[in-house]
Amino acid sequence: MGMMVRGPIRAAGWAFPLCRRYDGGGLQGPRGGCLAGFVILLSLFLSGLPLWAQHSGHDQTSGHEEVITDHEHHGVVGSPSGWEGSIAGIAYSEFNHHLTGMLVVIIGLSELRHALATRFWAWTRLLLPGALFTAGSFLLIWSDHNAWPIGSLSFMQTFFGSDQEIFQHKSYGLLSLTVGAIELLRRFGQIRHAVWVTPLPLFAIIGGLMLFAHSHGDHPSAHQIAMGHAMMGTMAVTAGSSKLLADWLRSPSNAGFPKWELPWACLILLIGIQLLMYSE
Repeated sequence: MGMMVRGPIRAAGWAFPLCRRYDGGGLQGPRGGCLAGFVILLSLFLSGLPLWAQHSGHDQTSGHEEVITDHEHHGVVGSPSGWEGSIAGIAYSEFNHHLTGMLVVIIGLSELRHALATRFWAWTRLLLPGALFTAGSFLLIWSDHNAWPIGSLSFMQTFFGSDQEIFQHKSYGLLSLTVGAIELLRRFGQIRHAVWVTPLPLFAIIGGLMLFAHSHGDHPSAHQIAMGHAMMGTMAVTAGSSKLLADWLRSPSNAGFPKWELPWACLILLIGIQLLMYSE
């Protein structure tokens, strides 16, 4: 007769170890995890301040800015040129940039933890794909007030029309969702080939290059906005190139120079901070 097996076949618990900590030679023990968690929570709180300040600022606008005649109101909403630079248009654009900035800061903090090999909870590796999914969904729906699905433009007019600004916003949304799905599958171990590490840095490079051609049309501050986009584009291209180099140097034939992960993470953080400070 065979021996009786006492006890459970495997230890009880979740199939995905959400609370397991990584040990990358960084912060050690529960104190290190608590400290890193406090830093992330503080950073998220600070990154949300511009959204709160913007909301308060628009609630306290002066009377002559809030009172718009019927003729001016219809002119602003009815034409793209009237929307660009209007009070409503500026508020809409700044909120979109600030919310995107908060998500980019989350991505930067997640990548900074990885670059510093900080010991932390396993679920934090889902921050990057989660932020990409959120940003992509937001851009596909709310990137432009007059675009599909919330505006008067149809699906075909939105994606195949002549407005390049709308097309770029929707392209960012699609790319964010695609790369977010790839990163999620990578983190769950569903795709393991080395080629799947390239979409994320390529997204940063392509997105950065697109910023050089990103235009706000007839906006009164178009030149200032273009300069800010050029700065973010330069940082994005540099960040993506650093990430590609770090991944290449981490291959088995070219072992370990992970320090190139640090400029990647820091530049992503800087882009997020610049988006949080975005003003028209």
